[in-house]
Parts: sequence; structure tokens; C-alpha cells
Amino acid sequence: MRLGEVEQLRGALSEFVADVFGSFPRRDQRRWGECYLRGLMLDGRRKSIQPMAERLPDGNMQALQQFVNQSPWDPLPVRQRIAERLSEVVMPEVWVIDDVSFPKCGTASVGVARQYCGAVGKRANCQVAVSVHAVTDSASCPLEWQLYLPREWTDEPNRCRRAGVPDDVVHREKWRLALGLPDALAQWRLKAPVVVADAGYGVSTPFRLGLEERGLSYVLALNGKEVAHPQDARPHQPAYGGLGPPTLPRYRTPPRAVCVLAAQAGAERFTEVSWRQGSKGTMTSRFAVLTVRLAGKQSLAAAQEAGGGRNRWNGVLPAQTLLIEWPDGQDTPTGYWISNLPATTPVADLVRWAKMRWRIEHDYRELKHGLGLDHFEGRTWRGWHHHVTLVTAAQAFLTLRRLDPKVRTPA
Repeated sequence: MRLGEVEQLRGALSEFVADVFGSFPRRDQRRWGECYLRGLMLDGRRKSIQPMAERLPDGNMQALQQFVNQSPWDPLPVRQRIAERLSEVVMPEVWVIDDVSFPKCGTASVGVARQYCGAVGKRANCQVAVSVHAVTDSASCPLEWQLYLPREWTDEPNRCRRAGVPDDVVHREKWRLALGLPDALAQWRLKAPVVVADAGYGVSTPFRLGLEERGLSYVLALNGKEVAHPQDARPHQPAYGGLGPPTLPRYRTPPRAVCVLAAQAGAERFTEVSWRQGSKGTMTSRFAVLTVRLAGKQSLAAAQEAGGGRNRWNGVLPAQTLLIEWPDGQDTPTGYWISNLPATTPVADLVRWAKMRWRIEHDYRELKHGLGLDHFEGRTWRGWHHHVTLVTAAQAFLTLRRLDPKVRTPA
């Protein structure tokens, strides 16, 4: 936005800041918080502190540096209040969990390492964060973040100490960080709708089991290579000969890849489903729903544990719902999603929830290109979390303006 447009929002922004920054103990912190939000919303190629301070009439680089990098305000109450406000207004149908990368030079910025970087599509020097978003087809906003620390960081306490990483922070896999996100929102008394994630999380059996243990419904993408048995497959119990422990029940036919089961379902199983309006009209494709029994090693181990241990398990793998997309004109299916919702769930609902993940691409585009999510030049744990929280606040403010029917917000 241009400077004049941002200045016109000063009154509404002050009310927003008084609410979401109400946990700040000092008035000057709220002042610089509002100043930083205006800097993020202003037009400009870079949204790091120096160029923002130069563009703002009341900008002060030293004060903004201190506010973001050194000031000891807690970002969690701010994100909690944002999540509460956005959940009330957006009324999300799904929570989308995903991760986002920030290309970086050097090795000093907290969490930076050579790892897969989605922003460039290959391994590169970057930071990675896991996020959860409140999503409908028409609106979305991030609710909570977790910064991923690779082992090369947590194995070097001095390096973590230099970046200000708290002593109790340890290495946690991305799927563990992802499970911590709905836990945090539950502590804020936000009720989870359906959880949606891409195949990076859908292929993780511990992640799926973690969601089920929390009583959460999910629709998670798969890559099609996971193996499964058809619904009607039953394990065979070999006769017990009396010597040694009884042999476990086992399936006599080997499991097949999900993509193979989908292709064998037959074209007559697929029906046309529309899920939303796109820029070129109604988005439509062909879908089918199957019931399968995932059979990878982790799935087998989890089923045994859930069944009371190896000696008590009846050998039956749990049934799950598989959603398959096979567009017209394609030789094979192109999309797969696994869900713990019953197979009687309307296919239109499953498709709509699965496809809602597209909305967070809008979030990341606005957060990065419009609000400078990846422009932060600080190196510390505190600075990174402060910046991400402030960018989330700026996007939340704009989202609330867009959703207010009485308000006309500049593009």
C-alpha cells in the first residue's frame, strides 16, 4: 500500500494494536509494534528494518531494532489473541499444516542449514518453519509457528547459545513440531476442525497416529507409493502346532501400492465433483473413495500396539478412507489422500477439504512478497519469533479488513 493509504488506516490499526498487543507491559512497545506493522504494509522491495524505517515518517531504525531483536516481550500471547480473533471471523473449515523455507546466506542465523528449500525447489542454505493456518475457500491466516532446528544446531550448544536459543529447546522432527501446533491451539481453547496437510506429513505414520490420539479428523495427501490391502482382505490364522509361541495372523496376499489399488478400482467408480470457483470457472475433476488398510512397517507396528501388543493383536489392520483423483484425459490417477473419516462421508466434503490446502499458497505469497516474512535480517531466536509474530499480525489486520463488509481496503 502507498503511504497515504496506510495513514488512512491509522485509527483502525491503533484499535487492532491495542487489542492484540495488550500483553505488552509498556506503551512504547505498542507504539513501535504499530510502527513496524505500518512498515510491513507499506510498498517497498525490502521489509527489513532499515528500509522500513527510512520509508516511515516516524521511523527510527535504532528503536525498531531494539523492539524486534532485544525487547523481551513474549510473542505467544500476541499470537494467541490473533488466533482467537481470526478463528471467530474466518470460522475455518480446516486447519492446514505445512512448512515454509527462508533462503539465507551464512551460517549464523538461527536454524539455518543446508536442507531442502521449497522456495528454490532443491537443497539450499535456508531456515524452515512449520505453520498451521485457519482456512476456508475465501479466507485464511496463519495461527501458530514453530521454527525447525536441525541436529547440527542442537548438537552444538554454544552455537545455539550465541543465537539465543532457549536451553530447553531440542531437535524435533517436523512431524513432531506439526503435532505441537494443534496442541498449542487446544491450550488456547480453539477447537480443531479437519486437519489437512501435504504428502510430506501424510506419509508419516507417527503423524497420523498422533492426530488420531488427539481425537482429530484428518485428510492428508499421499504420494501413491504407500502399500495397502483392500478393505475385504483378512489375515489368515495358521494352525497352532503347540511348539513355541503361536504364529501371528498374516495376510496371504502382499500389499499393493496405493496407486495400483486406485488404478484397479475401475473408471466406473469415479464420479465428477466440483469444489470451488477458480479464475477460469468451476474447478471440477473425477474422484473415487475406497476403503483400504495401510500396511507399511510402521502401520503394522502401530496396529500391534493398538491391539494390545504382539501376542494379543488379531492381525487385522484398521480400515481407512482413501480419496483418489483421476482427471479426464489422464492415463492414471493423479492425487491421493488418506483420511480417518468414515467412507460414508460425502465425497464432495472430502474433496473440498483436501483441495483447501491451496489457500495457504495465497498466505505465503502475501506473507513473503507483500509483508516481508522472509526479509528479516536478524540472527537470533527472539528476533525471528518477534518478526514472524508481527508479520502474522499485519496479515491478520488486513484479513479482518477484507472480511468486514463495511470496509473497503486498498488492494
